[in-house]
Amino acid sequence: MTTRNPAASVRARLYLASVWLALCAALAHPALAQVPAAALSPVPERLVPSALPEGWHHGAFMEIFVRSWKDSDGDGMGDLRGLTQTLDTLQQLGIRGLWLMPVTRSADGDHGYATTDYRDIEPAYGTLADFDELLRRAHARGIGVIMDYVVNHSADRHSFFVQALRDPKSPFRAWYEWRDAKPEGWDIWGKDPWFTTPAGSYLGTFGADMPDFNLRHAPAVAYHQDSLRFWLNRGLDGFRLDAVPHLIENNARDWNDQPESRRLTAELVRGVHRYPGRYVVCEATAEPRDYAQPQLCGGAFAFGLEKDLAPAARGDVEAIARVAEFYRTAPHTLASFVSNHDQFAGRRLWDQVGGDEGAYRLAAATYLLLPGTPFIYYGEEIGMAGARGLSGDPAIRGPYSWTGEPERAGFSTARPYRALAANQATHHLQAQLRDPASLWHFYKNVLHLRNSRVSIARGSYEWPQAEGQRMAFQRRHGHEHTLVTFNYGREAAPLVLQGVQPGQRLRVLMPAGAVAGNLAVPPATTVITLGTDRALLLPAQSVQVFALEP
Repeated sequence: MTTRNPAASVRARLYLASVWLALCAALAHPALAQVPAAALSPVPERLVPSALPEGWHHGAFMEIFVRSWKDSDGDGMGDLRGLTQTLDTLQQLGIRGLWLMPVTRSADGDHGYATTDYRDIEPAYGTLADFDELLRRAHARGIGVIMDYVVNHSADRHSFFVQALRDPKSPFRAWYEWRDAKPEGWDIWGKDPWFTTPAGSYLGTFGADMPDFNLRHAPAVAYHQDSLRFWLNRGLDGFRLDAVPHLIENNARDWNDQPESRRLTAELVRGVHRYPGRYVVCEATAEPRDYAQPQLCGGAFAFGLEKDLAPAARGDVEAIARVAEFYRTAPHTLASFVSNHDQFAGRRLWDQVGGDEGAYRLAAATYLLLPGTPFIYYGEEIGMAGARGLSGDPAIRGPYSWTGEPERAGFSTARPYRALAANQATHHLQAQLRDPASLWHFYKNVLHLRNSRVSIARGSYEWPQAEGQRMAFQRRHGHEHTLVTFNYGREAAPLVLQGVQPGQRLRVLMPAGAVAGNLAVPPATTVITLGTDRALLLPAQSVQVFALEP
């Protein structure tokens, strides 16, 4: 989601001060009178088979903010057609799945989490026909598409909420968390989540403009189930379910990750999984390991790991040890990432490592080669920095740097709606496609390893070890056995490998020192035979990948 920090709390209060008086004042508010009715009809289940190969979701996803990806119509904002036009580049990179931040109709004019219609496309992004064409062309390239779906709340401009605000006797009153008297003693992320209107008080966990649904109310739940089916029936490949630990709040103390929220989440996910080959990943900051279990979401973001990836890449010994241990006990259905669209998850990777490309590559290779399904935040593959002159969430949601053109960066023929990346002049796709030693080619070659070796994509996690600034682990699937080593330090150092034997043959898949250059796969005859000490010299700031041979 979007509003989980003090600055967001301030914005919510400013919103109340500047706008909400008008909304609360009049049942005949002219803007409210013009709110279009959202689709409400039941959607029957049509179990459309998947267009993708089995296990497609074990490949890397790219998280895309459509508004900032590529503008096809010259209005300064990205759109679905712009994304469709660039699918070949994503396929070339080795992406197997796309996570689209909300593309449904919304009231916020930005991030999209304030939904006004769960069954239509945001007009700034295009039409349902554009969405269908994106699916068709992505599937033709072996790329799956999942979309953000916001269960917890709608926009305050959603027609259901507007009717509940206008008329306390409206049937939609029961669809939201309303109270005649404002509850006291609540504090969620440092703010009071209850907002008072002339018609009573309502709960807005993420702000006044995003009122919470009452998800104990069966018709509200059924509406979401129908809306999920609406997209699945069109061939969508799954969902990222937003903020699922917050679906149901019991009281001022018991508001986070309640048993009722887990039961409802599991119910919604079961409905999605009735469709063959679909994938669900949940945003569950509370207990991601629980939500990753098959009886709950089956997939959840690996919150906690992202905090250690950049420090480990910079040589932090304690962070390296935590990274090595993470997947020893964590389920492999977790979805790993190094940054995303929310500031609370960290700045863009470029800014986290202070522009150190060696550390940047190490951080990326670490989570791309570990277990779990990796999610690459758009622009990470070219080293995009935060947007120039901005802070908070807008800083990490800037337009994609397609070219070095200083005013538009190839993103649009018009002035982009938001500031460009601070390093756009030096780190843009056009230049990196030409340079075989670029970050983009680094990502391409790491993803080639992941896509071509089942042991990396979905294998076991064995013999993790961390010694100072060095780390190693093994991945195994059937007869395929892979060893991965890292040296996060600035000097070459040996590592005595665990779980191997003297005389073990290591066929090089990723050459030593590859962090500094291209990751072209070397000839299959490049083989190292371990000595009796089982020690391997790890070059400075290096990642190496080996096939272990009998």
